[in-house]
Amino acid sequence: MSRKRPTVADLRAMKGKRQLTMLRVTTLEQAEAAERAGVDIVSIPPALLLDPRYRDAAPSLFSMPGENFYEIGTGDDFVRWAFRMVKASADAVYCSASYATVKRMADEAVPVIGHVGLIPSRATWTGGYRAVGKTAETALQIFEAVKQYETAGAFGAEIEVVPVEVAAAISRRTSLFMLSMGAGTGCDAQYLFAEDVLGENRGHMPRHSKVYRNFAAEYDRLQAERIAAFSEFVADCNAGAYPQDRHVVHMDPAELDLFMKRLGAA
Repeated sequence: MSRKRPTVADLRAMKGKRQLTMLRVTTLEQAEAAERAGVDIVSIPPALLLDPRYRDAAPSLFSMPGENFYEIGTGDDFVRWAFRMVKASADAVYCSASYATVKRMADEAVPVIGHVGLIPSRATWTGGYRAVGKTAETALQIFEAVKQYETAGAFGAEIEVVPVEVAAAISRRTSLFMLSMGAGTGCDAQYLFAEDVLGENRGHMPRHSKVYRNFAAEYDRLQAERIAAFSEFVADCNAGAYPQDRHVVHMDPAELDLFMKRLGAA
C-alpha cells in the first residue's frame, strides 16, 4: 500500500510523538531509494524538484528545496522563488536568510524552515565549523533565534551541531518542528546527508554522520574498470583489432561498383 505524503499539519501533529527521518538527497536515484526505504522528509536541490520525473520517483516524500540565500537574493526574489517551488510540489522551503525574508514568505502561506545553531553560510560569526551553544549565553541566543522564527511565521527549523541538552530544552519550548542535525533525539526529526550515509566522502566526516555503506570504494573500483576498458579500446585500435567485420556494414558489390565509377568520373 502506498504511503500518503504528509502535510505541514500532519508533521505538527506528530511533534514530540516520534522521531521522523530526514535526508539530504541530490539525485533521482537517491530520492527513489529514500521513498522505498520509508524516509519521511528530504531536503533537495531546487533543480531536482523541478525535474518532471521527481514526483514519480518520490510521491510520498515531504520535500523541502533549499538554496544558499546568496544565490537567491532579496526578499522579493525569495518570494518569487518560493512560489515557483510550491507550484512544483514543494511541501516547504528552506531559508537561512533574514527573519524579514522568512516573514515575507510566511505571510504568503509558504511553509518555511529556518536554521539555527551552526549555519554553514554564517559560520564565521560563530567561530567556524564547530558546535554552537555550549555556553549558557550562546544557548540562549539559539533559543532567541527560534523565537524569532516563530514570530516570523516559520513552520520549523533545522538545529545543527548544538548540545543535545540545549536542543531538547528548546524543542520542548517551541511550536516549531525541529530538525536535528547532530543535535540529538530531543528534536522532532533526525537529519543526515545521503552522501555521508552512503560513504561517498573520502575526506573528513562530521561527528554526527554515520556511514552505512562504502560507495567511495565502489566508485574507485568502477573508475579502475573504466580506465581498464578505455585502455583496452585504445590497444585494440592501435593493433587493428577494432573494428572487426561484425562492427561495420558493407555495400552491395554492384552498388559499390557503380559508386566507384561515378566517383571516378566526378
